[in-house]
Amino acid sequence: MSGFFTRERFGEPQALAGLLLLVFLAECVWLAGRTIRASGAVDFGEAFRIKEGLRQWHGEGIAGTSYPTPERQELQNKDVNLNPVYLENNNGYDAYHSPLYYLIASAPLLLRSDSFQADNELYWGWLARAPYLAFGVLLGASLWYVSRRLYGNAGGYIALMLYSFSPGMIRNSAIWFTQPEIGAAWGAFGAIFTAIAVAHTLYAPREVVMWNWRRIVLLGLSLALAIGSQFSLIIVIPLALAFMLYLAPDRRGAAVAIWTVACSIGFVLIFASYCFRPDAFWQGFRHATFLGLTWKVFGMTTTYQQLLTRAGQMSPALVLATPAALVAYLLWPRARYFGNTAPLLLAGLFLVLGLATPHYPGLGFQFVAVPFLFVFVAGVAADLLETRSRNLVMACLWGLLGANALWSLMELARVPQV
Repeated sequence: MSGFFTRERFGEPQALAGLLLLVFLAECVWLAGRTIRASGAVDFGEAFRIKEGLRQWHGEGIAGTSYPTPERQELQNKDVNLNPVYLENNNGYDAYHSPLYYLIASAPLLLRSDSFQADNELYWGWLARAPYLAFGVLLGASLWYVSRRLYGNAGGYIALMLYSFSPGMIRNSAIWFTQPEIGAAWGAFGAIFTAIAVAHTLYAPREVVMWNWRRIVLLGLSLALAIGSQFSLIIVIPLALAFMLYLAPDRRGAAVAIWTVACSIGFVLIFASYCFRPDAFWQGFRHATFLGLTWKVFGMTTTYQQLLTRAGQMSPALVLATPAALVAYLLWPRARYFGNTAPLLLAGLFLVLGLATPHYPGLGFQFVAVPFLFVFVAGVAADLLETRSRNLVMACLWGLLGANALWSLMELARVPQV
């Protein structure tokens, strides 16, 4: 164990990153505390997720499907107001989420011995938010780790500062009047950058499969979390393979083998969420909506106005930093390398898919794009800090990040108790 707790692994950078993540968690806890209601009001969508998941945990059906026990219809009739319309219009199937989405939402409530009472959120609200608070912290840690490996300490701090004071990330981790997409975002982010990390190790003089088994398992888990949380993120499967083939052109056979094993792990995990029932699995995917693109929205000005509005709500600092970073990337050849290009391409792809699906899961695509934009902005900023204009760049960064953090904290302090 003494070799694990070294200064290289746990030094000043890790301590500062941990402090920022604690600040992020404190913000999420504060906001969650504002929304956990003692008045009897309840978010019907949240109650439905939990009830569906608990029914599956207790062997009373498969969440988000019409797979049925004799008691299910009676229970749904009693809770008719908790049954989302999109399930009723899809033969009782959730077109956007697998049962894993519901199992994650309800798992912490298995710690309780009494039955779930939807009208007492004060009693169960913290347990219901625990998985998403954890996902939020883990996504922040992953973002810092990736950015630091790509761009050094400066890049890691910039990315994590943007993340830690992002209103959108805080809201989603705290489930503040929103559907939880933080698990899908962490899964997609982890799948892409784990695939990139695996590809970079394929030229090492060791046995590929045995050496990379941890990363292979992590890639499989990331794929399962992303796709299980949002069917449309099945797109990360070909994206992961494309990056692996690009980065390891001389080891494409090994890359395909690793990708296949990781996809198999992800498949087994999602299949397990259907209780290993092939009929339920087939029907769930047959009723799934993977993309549902509507290209005509690109000719509507309101589409871009809504995107800008949502971006401002997600992270005001990102609205200012992204155009500046993009200009620097286009005009400065030094910034145009794989470490900056990959997150920019991914963010652009997810934003285009989000625009092309104006309703759900389009909002999910736009949310998933944000961590990649954080990485891109951090990379370009870290490059600019190595130029002769370092002092000017540093002043601009401190001003932007400081103002963003102050604004975020002030807005949080103004949130009333619901």
